[in-house]
Amino acid sequence: MRYKKLGNTGIDVSQVSLGTWAIGGKNWGSVDDNLSIKAIHQMIDNGVNFIDCAPTYGMGHAEEVLGKALKGKRDKVTLLTKCGIRWPDEKNKDFSAGAIRDSSKKSILKQVDDSLKRLDTDYIDVYLIHWPDINTPLEETVDAFDELKKAGKIKFTGVSNFEEPMLSELYDLKALDVLQFPYSMVNRTMEDLLKKYHDKDVGTMSYGSLGAGILTGAIREIPNFAPDDARLGFYDFFEEPKFSKVMELLRTMDLIAGERNVPVAQVAVNWNTQNEFITTSIMGVRDPKEANENCEAFSWSLTKEEMSMLNEAIEKTVGK
Repeated sequence: MRYKKLGNTGIDVSQVSLGTWAIGGKNWGSVDDNLSIKAIHQMIDNGVNFIDCAPTYGMGHAEEVLGKALKGKRDKVTLLTKCGIRWPDEKNKDFSAGAIRDSSKKSILKQVDDSLKRLDTDYIDVYLIHWPDINTPLEETVDAFDELKKAGKIKFTGVSNFEEPMLSELYDLKALDVLQFPYSMVNRTMEDLLKKYHDKDVGTMSYGSLGAGILTGAIREIPNFAPDDARLGFYDFFEEPKFSKVMELLRTMDLIAGERNVPVAQVAVNWNTQNEFITTSIMGVRDPKEANENCEAFSWSLTKEEMSMLNEAIEKTVGK
């Protein structure tokens, strides 16, 4: 495993972090909790020490599974979860009316306690606002963060899915320790912001690093996902015209993988993590086999020539 400093936090984190969205189960097809726990353990055994979660993943289920998996192992990982999203009927878990973005102080103080209970831990290392709440002043949210830090419930803060000028405002409020954006070979739209804040010593995380599975090479035909599958609503490359462009990019990835005698997914893992402005790339795994396959990518590195070949192929196919 390779490690980097997480911005100005002083924490050394693995260059691949474990993502738990799929582990939550909702809208991700069939998921086995026992296999999920085994996958988490395997990632930790392979040197992964950074885990990303959120209450929205399976309506709290991912946090609950992660809490079970981390019994006796909590001190081995830097734990990240998120806040800022709630539902109209939390008691009955009726989310049919849609989620509510709520980063008010009152809401966050409740959300953190709910997450701590589900995760079965006393503290959260990194606490991110999941999505912007335009109805709550950032100063109010930061005030909540400061109170939680004083209480020892959280250590560092940041955001996911924010853009300017809110990022600059949070940076000036000294609340932007870590930021998280989608970033992969098939989605580089946030590249400039990742570079900007990496240069400001903010920890940078990429999610969707394997393109929700499309960059593993396992998907070669347009998948027949269920209509409510999260991948269809969140990503644009499981449909034409982008799907065919990704398949063309995969031909270059296949070439490198064949010469290296490695799975295609490892080419994507190395491409993401070898970009210097990425501190760590989130990878979702559902079983120990996937965990081992992704982590074995760190037994080798792409050469400058291979990186150039991939970057050229990306520009010719999917672009930015």
